[in-house]
Amino acid sequence: MLEATPKEITERQALRINPAKTCQPIGAMYAALGIHNCLPHSHGSQGCCSYHRSHLTRHYKEPVMAATSSFTEGSAVFGGGANLRQAFTTMYKLYNPDVIAINTTCLSETIGDDLPSLIDESRESGLIPDGKVVIHANTPSYVGTHVTGWSNMTKAMVTYLAEKDSPKNQINLIPGYVEPSDTRHLKRVLKELGVESVVFPDTSDVVDTPQTGEFHMYPKGGTTVEALKTTGDSIKTLALGPVASKAAAEELKNKCDVDYDLLDLPIGIAATDRFIQAVMEATGVEPTEGLMDDRGRLVDIMTDWQQYLYNKRVAVSGDPDQVVPLTEFLVSCGAKPVYVITGTPSRYFETRCKEILKDWVPEAIVKADADMFYLHQLIKNGPVDLLISNVYGKYIARAEDIPLVRFGWPVLDRVGHSYFPSVGYRGSMHLLCTILNTILDRKDRDDPDETFELVL
Repeated sequence: MLEATPKEITERQALRINPAKTCQPIGAMYAALGIHNCLPHSHGSQGCCSYHRSHLTRHYKEPVMAATSSFTEGSAVFGGGANLRQAFTTMYKLYNPDVIAINTTCLSETIGDDLPSLIDESRESGLIPDGKVVIHANTPSYVGTHVTGWSNMTKAMVTYLAEKDSPKNQINLIPGYVEPSDTRHLKRVLKELGVESVVFPDTSDVVDTPQTGEFHMYPKGGTTVEALKTTGDSIKTLALGPVASKAAAEELKNKCDVDYDLLDLPIGIAATDRFIQAVMEATGVEPTEGLMDDRGRLVDIMTDWQQYLYNKRVAVSGDPDQVVPLTEFLVSCGAKPVYVITGTPSRYFETRCKEILKDWVPEAIVKADADMFYLHQLIKNGPVDLLISNVYGKYIARAEDIPLVRFGWPVLDRVGHSYFPSVGYRGSMHLLCTILNTILDRKDRDDPDETFELVL
């Protein structure tokens, strides 16, 4: 399908081919689902909302509920205020959410709808009932990516809901743009350490719910409004993934004077060590025996199987907050990430990756705001042994006959990403086993008879 991709690389300023990203409203909608009893609302046309819902549904294989202002040609001329007011009436009459989280779209941003004023007017006129919460985030698709949208909506949770009252012996954890399985595992780690926490947004038990034969408009998961209000009383915020989580942590610092630590996502042994150390320093707890055992098992896998990753040339594509610690993890396992790209503009991404790779892979190419077409051209000029990417990497993998590990957002053609974590010591074990087994499957396929072994 992509066999005609040219090897010659031409600098492109205003063109993206096979983007390594998607738009802000998808990330904002995903973050909003992490609030308990929340109905995300797309302030734009029906087509935008349908696309965002369907993309999330295809990734998680779960029904994603969201509403829309259903813009028409008239809305494009006169603004979407009337549509939003009608939407409030309909949503509360039919769905009765506790929280409505509004994200804007290209059209409403181009028109210039003043959402804070529209929300205030709707509350004063009684369209928003007493006790109901409405928040909003500005998320035009022509700026930023899905990671930016997640960041903006998470910041809005703080802006609208965080309060300063009396100090509480708890920490805030902003998990970053991760799978529900990752958030669930992080909560389990904190519980095992005996740490009280408010984790937000929390999509576990929202987009990975068990099959019971009954439909629930609002699943049991998500961070409650009551918990979000207490975030201003916490002793510290741990923000995982600087691109996704920094804005909310800074907003909480400015609004409620809650200090924060900005950390990489805990993918791999070094990043997880830093996360656990940050929890220890913030709370005074000590790591449990079970946690140390998990760390030891991860080290055991790394040492037992290092010969199969050593010096392997790897191409990596994904969201910046995930790719940075993944690159560090690969280096710690002896692999050589030679091409590392993200579709999100990020100085942090380029600086951190180059720092990680400067001694072990000085020739590595690191590029933010890149696309899959560029990555394919790099691979055609210098082949790799493994590609780690979201589902869109499968076309490159097929064209170049490269083993592929699906990782990140989105994965539309495999199962497990929303159920098995990639963070923490246990999640890193699962991720490393997936990488190793993919390499070993290719070895079995390609080995001649004399080196085709039963025991490796």
